[in-house]
Amino acid sequence: MAVSDTASSSSRKPIAEVVAGTLGRRKRAEVRFRAIGLGALILGIAFVGILFASILSKGLPAFWQATVNLEVYFDPEIIDVPEKPVQQADQSPAEFLQELQGWQRKLAFVNWNQIIQASLADVVPAAADNARDAIGMVASGERIRLRDMVMNDPSLIGQRREVALTAAANVDVWLKGNIDRSLPQASQQLSQLQQQWSDELYDRGVITMDFAWFIFTNTDSRSSPATAGLAGAFVGSFMMMLIVMFLAVPVGVMAAVYLEEFAPKNRWTDLVEVNINNLAAVPSIVFGLLGASIFINYLGLPLSAPLVGGLVLSLMALPTVIIAARASLRAVPPSIRQAALGVGASPMQAMFHHTLPVAVPGMLTGAIISIAQALGETAPLLLIGMNAFVASVPSSPMDQSSALPVQIYLWQGNELRNFFEARTSAAIIVLLALMICLNALAIYLRHRFERRW
Repeated sequence: MAVSDTASSSSRKPIAEVVAGTLGRRKRAEVRFRAIGLGALILGIAFVGILFASILSKGLPAFWQATVNLEVYFDPEIIDVPEKPVQQADQSPAEFLQELQGWQRKLAFVNWNQIIQASLADVVPAAADNARDAIGMVASGERIRLRDMVMNDPSLIGQRREVALTAAANVDVWLKGNIDRSLPQASQQLSQLQQQWSDELYDRGVITMDFAWFIFTNTDSRSSPATAGLAGAFVGSFMMMLIVMFLAVPVGVMAAVYLEEFAPKNRWTDLVEVNINNLAAVPSIVFGLLGASIFINYLGLPLSAPLVGGLVLSLMALPTVIIAARASLRAVPPSIRQAALGVGASPMQAMFHHTLPVAVPGMLTGAIISIAQALGETAPLLLIGMNAFVASVPSSPMDQSSALPVQIYLWQGNELRNFFEARTSAAIIVLLALMICLNALAIYLRHRFERRW
């Protein structure tokens, strides 16, 4: 037995030698782990960089639109309408309104295409004999703008005025090189004359690339794609976010306060907590089905209304707000509650006067992030009819409207793909800018009100 122990001890290595042998292996494993982590981080940043580079490279050019700068002559022979009526002393408001509407109808029947053709013929004489090609150089919505100019200022009749007219979408695509110029003429959207005029006028400086402010002020348009904008979708999203802020945030915070501070700890509250956590992981399209069933089918609220969209997004954001608010309350040191209770404060006073103010920065961060997430949701809005074409800015939450993510979805499927591919990326840039602003606000509020212990 003694011989055996001696042989076993001699075959064993010293502990220091064993540790030294494994040390190198552990160091190599640590280096591999760090390299894999760093590689994953670099890969993630690279993908995000590629995504942003792709969106910016496609979307930024869409903020500049081809514009035809013409000296428009408001020819009185073409604009053959009487003087704008003025209300007389013996005329009732109803009679004056009727007379004014009659004048506006006559103005609407003016051949504004002829005005545009004559103005273009001043810089391209061949336009005088090619009406269809000449009119096709300018976005169709511009004739309405000329009408509105005269409607607002009838003294323009008989005058010449420099007007920057938005070029047609196909002219913009042609000049930006978003179409293959080597395609056969039968496959081109522009006629040969329009192609020649576009290049010639661009070289002469008559057509310029100007910043397209109307993207932010115009609504969507199918008859005049070049002048389509995001105003209606922007206002619709803004109204929905207001509803989410004033509904989901206070309800979510109060629910979190009750569950965390006042609710009894039993299996029912455990069940509620588990279901809140599960609801946060439910696909957003399920909330769309729920909203369509309750708010539209049962309560009879209108389709495509920001009110319904805001209610649906509030349902979706509520679990996230509750979870973030409860986490913020748990992060408050217990000593603050105990100190307040120790000096005679009631549980309600300890909560609202001491604990809640400390937890507010975290709650605000969670609420703003949930609102930013709701801002980019598309699926639930499609189910409540917000993918309908709406060419007006909503004046109330009950009016029909679109939303920014849905507008992106609609433009992405537009048949004029060469033009709307860039315009879609531009809309994505606007949406991302809003989401970045909301996240920046969340970071600012957290740092502004955060208390370190």
